Amino acid sequence: MATICSTHCRSYPSLQPVSSPSSKLGHVPQHVTLSSSASKRFLAAKVSLKSQSDSNEVAVHTHQPQQSDGAATAAAVPVDIDTTQKLLNSELLSFTSAEESRAEASSYNNGNESVSITVVGASGDLAKKKIFPALFALYYEDCLPKHFTIFGYARSKMTDAELRTMVSKTLTCRIDKRENCGEKMDEFLKRCFYHSGQYDSQENFAALDKKLKEHENGKASNRLFYLSIPPNIFIDAVKCASSSASSGNGWTRVIVEKPFGRDSESSAALTKSLKQYLREDQIFRIDHYLGKELVENLSVLRFSNLIFEPLWSRQYIRNVQFIFSEDFGTEGRGGYFDNYGIIRDIMQNHLLQILALFAMETPVSLDAEDIRNEKVSSLYILL
Repeated sequence: MATICSTHCRSYPSLQPVSSPSSKLGHVPQHVTLSSSASKRFLAAKVSLKSQSDSNEVAVHTHQPQQSDGAATAAAVPVDIDTTQKLLNSELLSFTSAEESRAEASSYNNGNESVSITVVGASGDLAKKKIFPALFALYYEDCLPKHFTIFGYARSKMTDAELRTMVSKTLTCRIDKRENCGEKMDEFLKRCFYHSGQYDSQENFAALDKKLKEHENGKASNRLFYLSIPPNIFIDAVKCASSSASSGNGWTRVIVEKPFGRDSESSAALTKSLKQYLREDQIFRIDHYLGKELVENLSVLRFSNLIFEPLWSRQYIRNVQFIFSEDFGTEGRGGYFDNYGIIRDIMQNHLLQILALFAMETPVSLDAEDIRNEKVSSLYILL
């Protein structure tokens, strides 16, 4: 039985081989325990990827035909580290790194520009658990511009201080540099403000626009609206934000959180309606589950792990299981689940995305369209 566990294998974007007495592949932070029995017909292996924050698990069982002498064998083939490193760096590991994000953020710091991030639906479960902690992580890593402001927008009546208290309960220091985390939290919370309003009110969004301008201090304004609200009010919010709170001298972008409609027809109708107020390059569709470390590790495991990449095929994989588990209930999301249900919320978004990442062929490039094309091709074959 071979058990190969990887709890943290995010080695992109650059591979720096670490010298080791026993291996030249020291950059792969994995531990391997191997034992075999000649009486077994198959050599079985279980790969367990566990996120630090949840109990989701992807299990992969591989098999290898029995050799003629009744024993299962494995051979290690030497590789040219320099050549392999260059290949992986250029083709497979060109994800945006923290350094690249900081470099992009510094381009705003050198100019007279500001970025205003408005979380629409700031009092909701997703904003509290995912969006604000993610924004803080970006801030901690110096990936946000110098001049940025975060506004929470929702129907709930709340003050700036109450928003900060709510947000502070969910912020965590998940990064190695922990010595000044408290100071960073305080600085981050000082950038957070709140405005109460209806999602279909032009007047409320106009009032939000006035507050945004006050914090932008005459700088070129770039505005991002993150829609953390149910799909049935997407259009109302986008219409009001576009007409009453969009940037006059910078870019305006909208992040649309899943689910994108209730079915295929409503999804197409949603896209058509969004394009009445926004261009396609202003719309960013997101499934927050893809940002989990577990899922990000899956891509690295598939396309840059020198052990598993050549074995990732039907000749060696016997069984694939996706186990989704949570230790909490609806917690105030009853109205949402009554309308969409757990199947639409989880399976057609999170789990199908993981399935596509797991089964797709290597994309031509890491361009969004190329990755999408490979995902669609794999789903056509599987479904």
